[in-house]
Formats: sequence, C-alpha cells, structure tokens
Amino acid sequence: DMDKAVEYLREKGLAASAKKAGRIAAEGMAYAAVIDGVGVVVEVNAETDFVGKNEKFQEFVKGVAATVAKCAPADLDALMECKYNGTDLTVTQQQQEMVLVIGENIKVRRFARYDTGMNIAYVHMGGRIAVLMNLEVGEGFEKNETIVELGKDLAMQVAALNPEFLDKSQVSEEFIENEKRVRLAQAKEDPKNANKPENIIEKMVMGRIGKYYEENCLLQQAFVKENKVSVEKHIAEVAKQLGGKIAVKAFTRFQTGEGIEKAEEDFAAEVASMIH
Repeated sequence: DMDKAVEYLREKGLAASAKKAGRIAAEGMAYAAVIDGVGVVVEVNAETDFVGKNEKFQEFVKGVAATVAKCAPADLDALMECKYNGTDLTVTQQQQEMVLVIGENIKVRRFARYDTGMNIAYVHMGGRIAVLMNLEVGEGFEKNETIVELGKDLAMQVAALNPEFLDKSQVSEEFIENEKRVRLAQAKEDPKNANKPENIIEKMVMGRIGKYYEENCLLQQAFVKENKVSVEKHIAEVAKQLGGKIAVKAFTRFQTGEGIEKAEEDFAAEVASMIH
C-alpha cells in the first residue's frame, strides 16, 4: 500500500526531526537570488559544514528562496506554512523530509524579501555570506549594465565590511549622544589630553564619531574599489555619468551561523563516548 508507506515515512520523518530538533545547527548555507524581479535572501542551517555542501541540501535552500519569492510570507511562521515550491507539502513538511534524508537537524532560520526596485544578489564563498542589495533607479535603467555592476560592487563591499547601517541618518540620536558622553569621559581621563581645552577635546570626540560613521554606515564608507571617495559620492558620480537616478534603498546581509551559540563539544570526545 503506497499511501500507507508514504504516511509511515512521513511519521518517521516527524519523529526524526523532533529527535534532532534540539541539536545545534550553526552551519548550512546563506543564499540570495532575484526571482522574477523579486529579491530574496535566506539562511538555512544544518549541523555540519559537510551537509552545507550537499547538493540535496543546497537544492532545498534554493527551493525555500523560490517559495519566499512566490508566497510573499509575512514572517518565518507564515513561510513554514507556505506550500514548498513545486510541491503539495508545506515548507515545514519538506524540512522534515530533509531531516530524514540527510540525518541532521535542518532549520530554515530567516529570510528577507524585496519586491520593488532593482535587486542584486551576491553569494560569497559558496554560501558562507549572502547579500541582497535593493536599489531605486530611474525609469529605463532597470537592466543597465553599469548599475548592475555597481550593485554587485556594493554587495561585495557589504559582504566584506559588514556595515551595520545603510546611512548615518539611521544611527539613532540617543546612540550618538551616548557615544559622545562615553568618549568625552574617556578623552578627559587620558593624561595626554590633560592640558587641552574642552572645545578641542570635543572636536576630537566628534572626529571619532565621524570615523564611526565611516566604518559602520555603507554610504559613508570609502568605496573599496576606489578608496578615495565615499560610497555615496561614487553612486552620485555613476548617476551623473548615466544621466539617471540611483539610490540604495536597503540591503540585507546574512552570514551563516552568525549569532548562534555553537556547541563547544569536542567531536573526537563525542565519537569516543559513542564507542564506550
């Protein structure tokens, strides 16, 4: 009875995934793609780097991205209830099947989706980092090669330098005030500044905050390929040359396993404990 067999396997899959759900999955793959104009970036975790390179696992990740593009879920819970791309199973059920096939805890962790503007995807080191850039461009420039190249350059910069913000205007005022307070106190306690007037110390502190912007805000960072101009100046330059409009609206960068507490268990010790 094929139906009974399928049901049995599905139940077995549920049991297997429940059993493995407690195990830490901090490896896997981050993936970004533009599907029918919709930009998608996802992270799916597995327990070992080995599985992250497995073809079936990678296909599953790409299927999750296609599901995000098509289903437009509001959040992760909604995504898990969507029909997995090209099947009658939900993403949850498909994930359970993957656990059964691959034998590790597998977990869809997060996603981002941009359905307007011009999207450019970049995957670094086979899925260690994935970046999705979302640009707003003037009409008729959606497929412009120069802008596509610019988007790729910016995505690579985001992958390499991991800016926390898009623009300094996104850094909250209270954060800056707090930084100012802390840095002023530090500067005043530094014996090297003992004889410097207050306004000079304040200027130094403001200089350091400017430096913070240059390190942590993409548009204020030095454009890596040129290094003499900021990213925002470079974008303005390209827009001027093309006679069109280019603005970075948003970006998302996922690094596989970031922020997940990895088990410090020694693999050799784990194998040894199985033998005893």
